[in-house]
Formats: sequence, structure tokens, C-alpha cells
Amino acid sequence: MMIRGTQGYGSNAPELAEQYESITFDDVHHEVMHLFPSPPARVLDIGAGSGRDAAALATLGHRVVAVEPTDALRREGLRLHAGKPIEWVDDHLPDLQRLHRRKDRFDLILLTAVWMHLDIEERRTAMKSLAGLLDANGRISMSLRHGPVPEGRRMFEVSADETIELAGSHGLGAVQVAERDDMLGRPDIRWSFVVLERRR
Repeated sequence: MMIRGTQGYGSNAPELAEQYESITFDDVHHEVMHLFPSPPARVLDIGAGSGRDAAALATLGHRVVAVEPTDALRREGLRLHAGKPIEWVDDHLPDLQRLHRRKDRFDLILLTAVWMHLDIEERRTAMKSLAGLLDANGRISMSLRHGPVPEGRRMFEVSADETIELAGSHGLGAVQVAERDDMLGRPDIRWSFVVLERRR
């Protein structure tokens, strides 16, 4: 079954994995890393792709669950990071049904270049789902892509303001918002990084 939002990712998974791995975890997340929990924490990496972030977090001593719905990318992640203590799960937004059945809660939920694949109704469902997986003191960190949609992909323009407003309806508030240029040097692409936590 083709999951909406994953179009175009399975057909060239090795090339995509090479692209993902060409940027380090530290380079991608350096604006928000100071808000990540100290190890050992329970971390959920949704849309884990090649496993770059999951592997880095596992190396730091976190207990990492990596969710990747595209079989070919999940296989690349397992191959590239075979020695890392990562639990790979075949599940997908907006519902994350398999994870919810486990009744796990996480200290950090990471969504890197994922949120823009969901339409507005899916984002509403997904935000509720994420809030339900977050531990009381946990945080959600997500990056939002802005710019033209590549051919064969399903993406939507999503702003940081809309994301924060939607999070507010589920008891979450923004801790930090950061903007940056594209890490691969594409001049027409920009990124927002949004970190959310439960309102105190």
C-alpha cells in the first residue's frame, strides 16, 4: 500500500540515503540541539529515512525508536547503521497506530523534513497523535521545508505560525523557532525549525 506523502522516496532510496548522510546530525540540528534531553532519554525519530539522526542519537546514549514507512529507505537505514542499537518500526503519520498500541511515551520526538508531506487534515490528526506520544516533560522538534515541490513528491507549504497554533490546540507551546538556508545549498529552499513542549 502506498502511504500518502511517501511518493518518490522508494524508487531511489540508495541515492536519497547518500544525500541524507552527506549532512551531519550536528549540522542539521545545531540551532535546536541545546533543547534536546540529556542521555539516556527515550527518543522517537519519525520519518527516519537513512537513520542518520537515529544513529547519532543512539551513539549519544539515547534509546531510539526509528519510524520509517518506506521499505527501501528502512532497509538502507538498517544497512548503513547495522551496529547501532536502533529499533526500526514500520509505521506512519498521521495516526502512528503501531506506536500508540505500544503505549510508549517519549522525551524527544523528532520530525526532520516530514511535516510538509501532510495536508491540513492530516496535520491536525498527526499533532494529536504526537501529543499523545509525548512524555509530560518531553519535546517535539520538527523542521519545515519552504520552497518549490520536487517533481513526483507530495508536499504542502506549512508555516511555523500555523504549526505553533495547531500545537496550541493540543496543549503544546513553542520553545524556539529558528530559520535557516538550505543545508544542501539550494537557493530556493529555506527551513524553519520549531521546538514544542507541553504548556506549564
